[in-house]
Amino acid sequence: MTLELDPVDDDGTSWPDLTDVLLRSFAAPRILPVRRDQARASLLQLDVAASSALGAIALNCGGILLYDGWLRIFGGSSCPEEGLPGIGQINAFPAHLDRAWTPTLGLVVAHDVLGGVFALNGLRPGPDRPGIPGEVIYFDPTSLNWTRMRMAHSEWLAWCVSGELPHFYDGLLWPGWRTDVRALRADQGIAVRPSLWSAEAAVAGGDLTRTVAPMTAILDLQFDAARQRGRRLDGALGRYPVESVAG
Repeated sequence: MTLELDPVDDDGTSWPDLTDVLLRSFAAPRILPVRRDQARASLLQLDVAASSALGAIALNCGGILLYDGWLRIFGGSSCPEEGLPGIGQINAFPAHLDRAWTPTLGLVVAHDVLGGVFALNGLRPGPDRPGIPGEVIYFDPTSLNWTRMRMAHSEWLAWCVSGELPHFYDGLLWPGWRTDVRALRADQGIAVRPSLWSAEAAVAGGDLTRTVAPMTAILDLQFDAARQRGRRLDGALGRYPVESVAG
């Protein structure tokens, strides 16, 4: 008989090492406070060890904001003070632990302020998703397509704080972007007009209008635009439930 270790009881957590890397980076990290019971439930549903990067984040924080909130990494619990849902809410985990449930297509792990989505491919990603199971992919709001990051989750985390992430958004940043983003709640984003995926945006150059909008509105607009172009997203951009941002 093999004794299965409860992932929450795994004492090989990588959290101290991860926080050390975060705090020594130039990514201006903010580690949000955790609701321990909610985080424990998220970790159990994820069915990963606390010693993994994914498990350590789920168990120990209510999310991580990088580059003044440009990138929002989802933790194991919500942080209502900042408006950030937990990973269980954004991925619509079952209300109660269900060992038979799994994010077959993939798991949303982070959003950026423009509505870009980083997701961890599931066991059966689907025909419209590139990459292999366990690989991080990115939903690009400039193309409405998923693109391969060619990184596992732990590699992606290291990349996020390496200083390379701003280069990833080359052409999308604007003067004063950090100040603008810092003023937002984590359930708000920047809506761009003309839409980033439109032909008009391609010729507008820097002449774009940027306004604060709920992340739900930004994601819904992208979802509808992608569907009109015949792309199947299967609801995989994430969900912002009302209870995740209420007090």
